[in-house]
Amino acid sequence: MSYKIMQYQLKRKVKAFQFLIHELGFSMKEAQRLVDRKRVIVNGRKLTRKSAYISGDIGIVQFVPNSQNLLPIFQTPDFALFDKPSGVLIHPNSHQTDYSLTHEVKYLFGPKANITHRIDKETSGLVIVAKNRKAERKIKGAFEAREIKKGYLAYVHGRVESELFIDEPILKNSDFSEVKLKVYIHPEGKPSQTHITPLRYFKENDITLVEAMPLTGRQHQIRLHLFHVEHPIVGDPIYGISAHDAARYLDGIMTEEERIRLTGAKRLMLQANWIDFSYGNRFKIVSKIDFLEQINLCHKKQLL
Repeated sequence: MSYKIMQYQLKRKVKAFQFLIHELGFSMKEAQRLVDRKRVIVNGRKLTRKSAYISGDIGIVQFVPNSQNLLPIFQTPDFALFDKPSGVLIHPNSHQTDYSLTHEVKYLFGPKANITHRIDKETSGLVIVAKNRKAERKIKGAFEAREIKKGYLAYVHGRVESELFIDEPILKNSDFSEVKLKVYIHPEGKPSQTHITPLRYFKENDITLVEAMPLTGRQHQIRLHLFHVEHPIVGDPIYGISAHDAARYLDGIMTEEERIRLTGAKRLMLQANWIDFSYGNRFKIVSKIDFLEQINLCHKKQLL
């Protein structure tokens, strides 16, 4: 599990915030979050008031990272880049999550290190990690200002004949009663642009390897845009199959064999392949994961 109760003994009465900040070293914000999320346990009862005086048996529910020896492929004193494998979460999605990239980051660089952006669990490739809060603010600010450029590789269904510029607004779904998709194309959505360049066509499987450059950073942008132009990503169990089958996948009742049959692969065939940004110097980092080898995950005839 990601979270464990760390036990402390407090013999004298002190204010909860004083104990958390001065004795245990939490920041004001971190201490506030611990109390708000009821992660401070005093003599068996959850603390609800940060101004309360506490003593006795104190339990703090804390994130305890573990490592699977995933090391960054590049780093400086302020930031690092990881090549995230497909299947690894960026952040824990519950207290029961045994491992995520966040575990590795906190294990290697300490509690103040944070991941600066997200990619989907099944997307492989590059992720930037800030080792301190100042670097985190700077890198996240650069993302918001669109100063950081990213290039993705994807295998898509069908033949992409020429370059595409997809300019379709994306709206977050607020009603999951009928459609369970997180986002969809809608005139009232946020402006969203993706540039697609075909790289190689595999005639045997009717699949094209493309490079996708998102000019904006919407959730599921590349997946949704490619689906919109009728070239869904191979292995995508949400965008590219029927709403009924997508709902079955999201409900956890689709088997791996069904997914392969419906989508063409057992994983989403998308990779964050390069990233170009400035942090004092200019950096362009390319993923070391061989994405061409990943085509062998397709259920049809091997292409290589």
